[in-house]
Amino acid sequence: MLNKSHPVGFDTILVANRGEIAVRVIKTLRAMGIRSVAVYSDADADARHVHEADTAVRLGPASARESYLDIDKVVAAAVRTGAHGVHPGYGFLSENAAFAAALDAAGIAFLGPPAKAIEVMGDKIAAKNTVSAFNVPVVPGIARPGLTDADLIAAAAEVGYPVLVKPSAGGGGKGMRLVDDPAHLPEALVSARREAASAFGDDTLFLERFVTRPRHIEVQVLADRFGNVLHLGERECSLQRRHQKVIEEAPSPLLDAATRAKIGAAACNTARSVDYVGAGTVEFIVSADRPDEFFFMEMNTRLQVEHPVTELVTGVDLVECQVRVAAGQKLGVQQHEIRMIGHAIEARVYAEDPGRGFLPTGGTVLDLSEPDGVGVRVDSGLRVGTVVGSDYDPMLSKVIAHGADRTAAIAKLDRALGDTVLLGVTSNIEFLRFLLADPDVAAGQLDTGLLDRRVADFHPTSVGEDAFLAAAAYRWLRRWAAAAADPWQAPSGWRIGDAAPTSLRLAGGDRVEQVSVTGTPDAATARVGTGESVAVTAAFADGVLTLTLDGLRREYRVAEDDGQIWLAGPSGSAVLREMAEAGGRGVAEHVGDAEIRSPMPGSVIAVPIETGTTVAAGAPIVIVEAMKMEHSLTAPVAGTVEILVTPGTQVRLDQVLARITVPADPPATDPNSTEPEGNPA
Repeated sequence: MLNKSHPVGFDTILVANRGEIAVRVIKTLRAMGIRSVAVYSDADADARHVHEADTAVRLGPASARESYLDIDKVVAAAVRTGAHGVHPGYGFLSENAAFAAALDAAGIAFLGPPAKAIEVMGDKIAAKNTVSAFNVPVVPGIARPGLTDADLIAAAAEVGYPVLVKPSAGGGGKGMRLVDDPAHLPEALVSARREAASAFGDDTLFLERFVTRPRHIEVQVLADRFGNVLHLGERECSLQRRHQKVIEEAPSPLLDAATRAKIGAAACNTARSVDYVGAGTVEFIVSADRPDEFFFMEMNTRLQVEHPVTELVTGVDLVECQVRVAAGQKLGVQQHEIRMIGHAIEARVYAEDPGRGFLPTGGTVLDLSEPDGVGVRVDSGLRVGTVVGSDYDPMLSKVIAHGADRTAAIAKLDRALGDTVLLGVTSNIEFLRFLLADPDVAAGQLDTGLLDRRVADFHPTSVGEDAFLAAAAYRWLRRWAAAAADPWQAPSGWRIGDAAPTSLRLAGGDRVEQVSVTGTPDAATARVGTGESVAVTAAFADGVLTLTLDGLRREYRVAEDDGQIWLAGPSGSAVLREMAEAGGRGVAEHVGDAEIRSPMPGSVIAVPIETGTTVAAGAPIVIVEAMKMEHSLTAPVAGTVEILVTPGTQVRLDQVLARITVPADPPATDPNSTEPEGNPA
């Protein structure tokens, strides 16, 4: 596509990002023989991208505004290290026209489009008006600067319900609200403005008609400085949760050849409308009921998270193209020469807990094994010791598979996810595999609401007896190891008469079990609760527990942190902890049902309930912002609220934010009780 033998003239490029995208860009720079410079915040001082770059520059504290978003600091780092160019990745400053202009003023190439293209496409209202002039179809709606809530409410009836409230700045689903009922629009506008202002510093909103059974299809474009524009086919990104993409693939199973050519031409016209240069993505909405009809949504003037699926089906390294186009090279092929071979599909691995409403998680990566093999690619920012906090986006990595056809690619991706070991941080991997197994997903019958409809059907795999036995054996072996210096302390259970068992009380998921182990590591028996005894041999070395249960050999990756035992074995991953003896109270001793605790570190942004208010179970009590998203925490039981925080409070993981006092005789749930509707999470 570009002359790879031609020197690019860039000796050093700074990567103005972090995590998996920084690692991915550095990989291509290394392959091209270009020196890479990483930048980092205090939170990322030991991050993988810092270790993999040729050199690294500290920007500042963990706060993105004081580090990755500080234009002056990033430009200064580029000047200081002699960088000839800057690759912005995605997010942060990647679509910031002021950043592109600052680099230009410093004589440093920006590996992205001209500032004008960023400005126009960064304003979704201006973008719609601009592409319309180039005969690109747009969704019916109202879009102009300065629209008030009253303007939007008045226009909604003419646009037609359901409507989609969208922020003019930014993306990623933040600030978007789908409204079916006119009565709910005023509240949705307030919520959308608040989230848009927080995420993008701009609360400008506009409205579009919501296309029924919509599919999200985007087209990858490349343009050089000589007016040549190509598209590299489309990606299907319809599997989303709350407008955030989760699984993407190329090509789309929906489009036929004729529609593919039409949507590709529209994408190229979109790029031409702003004299685009570099790699970009034009996003369209397509009705599943009318696949030949598509509408422009927006243009992302940067590399997309899901770019690997395009790279796998076309064989084109998009980062290398960005470098060479920025260096002034021409695109050396014609549109008809671009071919998409096979099928590729990508899954985003997030630090979130699907079993708890997809709330963000965190922690330290204790053990890690990422898949490889023919047709499998992993773009990851993880390494053992990585601390996943709440300062940045919760995406940890992307697992991508390429196959001869869609069925083969899905099967390969599922295997790759099953081979992924991530201990120390709860992730969405089990949910991703659940989604891939969905019949509609397998059949390619997708729309942007499918994932949200399936969420209620997902139930995390309960912790099984094998996990309890493995955790008990691990703890038991640790006691054996600790007793190496004093054989009398070995937990063999020896005594005159029958051997006494070692008893451990373990909690995992919604189960609490008493596990007894008797004997030695070479010959023992174990039992969960009052179940049948099984013959056991056990050994632990280099983080791997080898366990034989009644002659069946199994291996588990095991790590421990803060009293939690993390396991990855034949039945998947599990987290257990050893508990104090119950003292006769049994499993029903669960404490804290009337406490509302923060499931992640973050900041309280709203408290819609006052102390003393009586609420029903499920009422929103506190809204916490973490990892750029709002999360509504609700009352676990009906009762009277005591609020312990105020808006602006910085909270830690598991901090008690409110308490619900339950009356001695709880009232029946009253749908008309004081229960204000909270902001959508």
